Amino acid sequence: MMPGLELSNDFKVEVHTTQGRGFSPEEVAERCADKIISVSNGSHPAIQAQANAFKKQVVKVVDFYLREAIKSDRTTIYNALTDAGHPELAELIRRM
Repeated sequence: MMPGLELSNDFKVEVHTTQGRGFSPEEVAERCADKIISVSNGSHPAIQAQANAFKKQVVKVVDFYLREAIKSDRTTIYNALTDAGHPELAELIRRM
């Protein structure tokens, strides 16, 4: 557990799967936003609407930065493969 991170005693298990592929950045961003932002069903409708609008913006921001992280990681892999003498494989990774 990370220092300073407190976990709720109200555990809920969710399972998310895909078939034949990994999760897209948008799918991961949605899951991330669901963990960051929640609003009670008993909340005032205006509060619910505001929280849901904010969640949509959080999804967009997280999706953007996940895509940037993927690009950066591919650059790292490209450079490592090039340095290791595998320029053809590096080029295939770059084109992804």
